[in-house]
Amino acid sequence: MKNFLIVLLGPTGVGKSDISIELANHFNSEIISADSRQFFMEMKIGTAVPSDEQLKKIKHHFIRFLSVKDYYSSSRFERDVLSLLPALFKKNRIVFLCGGSGMYIDAVCKGTDDIPDVDPKVRERIILKHKEEGVEGLRIALKLLDPDHYLKVDLKNPKRIMRALEICETTGQPYSSFLKKQKRFRDFEILKIGIERQKEDLYDRINRRVDEMIGQGLEDEVKRLYEMRHLNALNSVGYREFFDFFDGKISKEKAVELIKRNSRRFAKRQITWWNKDKEIMWFHPDRSEEIIKLIENKLRS
Repeated sequence: MKNFLIVLLGPTGVGKSDISIELANHFNSEIISADSRQFFMEMKIGTAVPSDEQLKKIKHHFIRFLSVKDYYSSSRFERDVLSLLPALFKKNRIVFLCGGSGMYIDAVCKGTDDIPDVDPKVRERIILKHKEEGVEGLRIALKLLDPDHYLKVDLKNPKRIMRALEICETTGQPYSSFLKKQKRFRDFEILKIGIERQKEDLYDRINRRVDEMIGQGLEDEVKRLYEMRHLNALNSVGYREFFDFFDGKISKEKAVELIKRNSRRFAKRQITWWNKDKEIMWFHPDRSEEIIKLIENKLRS
């Protein structure tokens, strides 16, 4: 009997949590979170962690299990999920992997390259470089150390650049030399289901969710993290905009406006990432009965 990992993915604000809980409840299964921002215990409101009621209803894994001070990566997530899955499959042939972090989902489904662990002192040095020189300083350093990766990496994403620099400086070799992109064997079947909405509907939901986060106390949550604002985990939408407000660079109204805009842009980037993956079958969240039938047919196959 084959085991199945059902991957539920989609952009921020599309409604993945609700439908994943509905499906997990129907199949009496559990959920592995693949939202890298929800890993951190200090970041609850701004990352739209499932409610306490939802977490009680269905067992979730990898929710708020790290501190923002902790180092974590897609390769560690791959290792941790693969270590957990055998125990979950003993209870049920189906396990759900739900989230919006494409790199972390790909790590579980396809595998990651064998990349060495980073020297903590190197990481501290790169973080300081970002703080003092900004993203442009990171770009210049990467162009010198790994020109091949410089041409491929998202130069607007400091996390990606910092990750590459950490490996370059720790190993003395270009980060690109470790990227083999070889798909790994998995002893379970993978079914990828994408959750989608019309753009206008999605953007309206994102805007309303930001307003809800403000009402739930996002400003106070970010304020408590202000002294740690240099950490990679906190270079996230909803946090960096409020940091700029606290620094007097923008008004609170502007911060909220930017959170909405940057959340919409983040959703667009997520969709662009997944449009390359032809294995994904897309459904509106209202079509949960069709998704259930699809999974049941797979189980019988």
